[in-house]
Amino acid sequence: MPPARSGPNLSRIATSLGVSVATVSNALSGKGRVSEQLAERIKEHAASLGYVPSQAGRALRTGRSGVLGLVLPDIANPLFPKLAQAIEFAATTAGYGVLIADSRGSVGAQTEAINRLIERGVEGMVIVPRRGTRISAASCPVAVIDTASTPGNTVAADHIQGGRAIADHLAELGHKRILIIGNNPGSNVQNDRAGGIRSGLRAGMSSATLWIERLERDRGDGCPLGLKEKVKEGFTAFAALSDLQALRALTELQRDGIDVPATASVTGFDDLIWSPVVTPALTTVAMDMGTIATIAISSLVRTIQTMGSREGILVTADADRVPMRLIARQSSGPSALADPL
Repeated sequence: MPPARSGPNLSRIATSLGVSVATVSNALSGKGRVSEQLAERIKEHAASLGYVPSQAGRALRTGRSGVLGLVLPDIANPLFPKLAQAIEFAATTAGYGVLIADSRGSVGAQTEAINRLIERGVEGMVIVPRRGTRISAASCPVAVIDTASTPGNTVAADHIQGGRAIADHLAELGHKRILIIGNNPGSNVQNDRAGGIRSGLRAGMSSATLWIERLERDRGDGCPLGLKEKVKEGFTAFAALSDLQALRALTELQRDGIDVPATASVTGFDDLIWSPVVTPALTTVAMDMGTIATIAISSLVRTIQTMGSREGILVTADADRVPMRLIARQSSGPSALADPL
């Protein structure tokens, strides 16, 4: 036996008012020839009965699903659930639901995820792309969240400014030699963060870059980063391009008996949920997820409403760089080798 419906349907409303189902449907949808007085009476009665319009029915009548897609690179990365929550809140505020698709770290899987969302009738989608994803192939409006250097980007944190904030912070603490630690040299976001750090270095400061992906290609997954040797070479600050890489650096330094921050400082990016509670608490740079999500969704919805579902529209926004915020915690401190600049 099928489960009972949780609320009144059109037939019940029509029977209680002595009108046809078609009249009720037209009154609630604003279509057809129904007098203003009768339409108002039907709406008031439907509301008193707790009637909630069917999303599926509305989609059939209007050709609009009221649903947006969100395509993430890898939901196992703790950064992306934070973004998903911000996107869902912004979309709900704008009157849309959200379907989330996970690319599981694969360009091919991301392309398949985009196609699945299109098949499910999303009106538009927000994509955090993998390098090489064919965003323009999506047959609906698309908002891209990546970095300002990504072609077609809609909105992103200002990763270059965030890198400069790290450089300023370390300069004020007197650090002269900084090792930048990244994971993926093909990432536009990580390259912009590294570029921001390098551009923010002051006179007398220098940097080198360690890419974990390249190191592991030669020495195997999970190999030591060799940070103890870097400390012996005179590096006093380790500026990781994400909190995940910062945690790896922090763990290795502590395992090798190097005091953080007395001997070496460690910084990260993203302010992940555990960053304030590790020991020592991690200095990092945070993204304004709420503002990024609001700009992405409002730009996407505006395009949908003005241009419809035309194929291949990349949505751009005027304010496409959202400032990042430095959060200084206990993992960074004055350099033991120099007075502050």
